[in-house]
Amino acid sequence: MRGVFIAAGVALAVSILLTPYLIRFFARQGFGQEIRAEGPQSHQAKRGTPTMGGVAILLAIWLGYIASHLLTGEPITASALLVLFLTTALGIVGFLDDFIKLRRARNLGLNKTSKTVGQVLTATIFGILALRFANADGLAPASDSLSFVRDITVLSFGAIGFVLLANLIIAGWSNAVNFTDGLDGLAAGTGAIVLATYTIIGFWQFRNNCAIASAAGCYQVRDPLDVALVAAAAMGGCIGFLWWNAAPARIFMGDTGSLAIGGLIAGLSIVTRTELLLVVIGGVFVVEVLSVAVQIAVFRTTRRRVFRMAPFHHHFELAGWAETTVIIRFWLLAAMCAALGLGLFYQEWLTAAGGG
Repeated sequence: MRGVFIAAGVALAVSILLTPYLIRFFARQGFGQEIRAEGPQSHQAKRGTPTMGGVAILLAIWLGYIASHLLTGEPITASALLVLFLTTALGIVGFLDDFIKLRRARNLGLNKTSKTVGQVLTATIFGILALRFANADGLAPASDSLSFVRDITVLSFGAIGFVLLANLIIAGWSNAVNFTDGLDGLAAGTGAIVLATYTIIGFWQFRNNCAIASAAGCYQVRDPLDVALVAAAAMGGCIGFLWWNAAPARIFMGDTGSLAIGGLIAGLSIVTRTELLLVVIGGVFVVEVLSVAVQIAVFRTTRRRVFRMAPFHHHFELAGWAETTVIIRFWLLAAMCAALGLGLFYQEWLTAAGGG
């Protein structure tokens, strides 16, 4: 447990202390955000706000994770390294996207093909490696089965099917967080809530791991404690960044942060065997990406719009809600989704352990 607190605390400190330096550096370099012309007009005042703040979150995650291991002496594991690889690689894709936007002074960075190639390559490498590195108990970081809280063995896809599934999950969540990152602090705050939930899940799986005590309800997962450290470090990084990103934001995380966080929570769901449970825990992200899909599908078929604007949060802005009202209410919804997800997780354990 001490390692979890160290990871979160160090990441929080790094993020909250490093971000002001990034704000000044990016401002001197002229790395200011371009704003969508068709977006809410109130957002035009944000033009020029420094972006690519996700760099601070990524550094905070790594430093928090490494510091925790240095101070506790716990071994570094394959599961954690794979999730960190996924997070960092998608962060690099996002960084390139942000950098091109800034250099060209427009709100379009990497073209769709380049961005998709980066995501697919990263997800494919992660998917292939996640089925390797089995420990002494034969457990790899991931399994080839879809899962809710445990593997659903009838939904086993094989190695190739799992790699395709990993691509779908990672692309879906990285894009979902990317769509959510449209209001000051919305993605960082919602991400912190989801990551706090995964810190609890990882630690609970560690305390009830079959490798420690084989009992009814124990979990067949590899490296749950180290996965909890990654989640805790990411949570601390997001909270520290939120200090500067909350409305009125002094810096945006950009695609550097949103793609990284989306990939991170996707990776956490895969190594903790909770891919379907994440749909509940990250309910706000799900609604955001679905709102875009529904808007596009309905408009293309009927030439009418379901929402005033997608993603969903802009609909409420155009309906007259203040930006901070939308953000706080979405945070509350995120907390409700996380609480419901944790409740389902715990209820499943009670049932499996014969206590409910």
